[in-house]
Amino acid sequence: MSDQNPIICQEFVEEVTVYLEGKLSEAEARWTDEHLAQCEHCRAYLDQMRSTIAALHGLSEPGVDPALRGRILSQLP
Repeated sequence: MSDQNPIICQEFVEEVTVYLEGKLSEAEARWTDEHLAQCEHCRAYLDQMRSTIAALHGLSEPGVDPALRGRILSQLP
């Protein structure tokens, strides 16, 4: 069964980060789990978010050449 109510799905999209961080109230988490059980679109969105987060955690921050950093910082007031 697919729940394609755009208002309900929009609510999920707005709260997905909070859901993934485990910071929803018990009632909100229950509502979200019930919605996910019925909505293939939101389950796919959740899977995409999890994949994106995992990929981003695998990236390292690019280093800045110390000489360039010094030149940039010397130009700041």
